[in-house]
Amino acid sequence: MRPAIQLYTLRELDEPLPDLLRRVGDTAFEGVEFAGLGDSDPDEIRTALDDAGLDAAAAHVGVEALESDLGGVVESYESLDCDRVVVPYLDETQFASEAAVTDTARRLETLAGRLDERGVALGYHNHDHEFAALDGRSAFDLLADETDFDLELDVGWATAAGRDPIDLLGHLRGRVPLVHLKDVADDRPVELGEGDVDVEACVRAAREAGTEWLVYEHDDPDDPEASLAHGAETLSDLLR
Repeated sequence: MRPAIQLYTLRELDEPLPDLLRRVGDTAFEGVEFAGLGDSDPDEIRTALDDAGLDAAAAHVGVEALESDLGGVVESYESLDCDRVVVPYLDETQFASEAAVTDTARRLETLAGRLDERGVALGYHNHDHEFAALDGRSAFDLLADETDFDLELDVGWATAAGRDPIDLLGHLRGRVPLVHLKDVADDRPVELGEGDVDVEACVRAAREAGTEWLVYEHDDPDDPEASLAHGAETLSDLLR
C-alpha cells in the first residue's frame, strides 16, 4: 500500500499544477490523485511527475465530462500513465430512493463498461449523503450490491454518516484499490489525528481489503502547506 494525496487539498495554493507536483514530490507521498488538470499542458505535467518521482494514482473526473467526452478524458490521462478515474460526486437526488439508486448504478455501470474497453477502471467516491437509509439498508449498500466497479471509500465521510469505515472496508474487500484517509470532527474535516476516525485501524483494514493507494485528503485545510506536510508525515508513519 502506497501513500498519495488528492490534489483538491491544495486547491487554495495559487500555483500552476506542475509547481504543486514539485511541492508534493518534496514530501514522502509517492503519488497524486488529480482533481482536474487546469490549464496545464499534459506534457508539462508528465515532466513534473517524472521530476518529482510521483505516480498518478487516479483522477477525479465529473460524470458529465465522462459521458460527453470519454475519449478525450482517457487520452489526457493516458499520457500521465493514469488508468483509474473516479466520479467524485453525485448529488443527493441520485440516492434518494431505491429507484434512484438503481438508475445511478446503471448509469455508472455503463460508464465502467466503456472505460474498461479503453483499459481504464472506474471508481465512485462517497460523501455522507450516500448513506441515507432506504428500507432497511443504505443507498451506498444498495449501490455496492448492484454494481461491481471500484468504490473509493472515504473513511471520513463514512464516519460522518454514522457508519463504521472498518466494517465497510471488510465488506468491500477487493473493491477498494483506493481509500481516502480523512479525519472528521462534528461532521467537518480536520487534520488527521484530531477527529473521530480511528486512523490506525482504518489503515489496517484498508491493507487487509487489498487497497493499493491510501489517499490523503483534507477538504478545507486552514493552511494547505501545513496540511500537506502533516498528511505526508502521518501516512509515512502509518505505513511503516
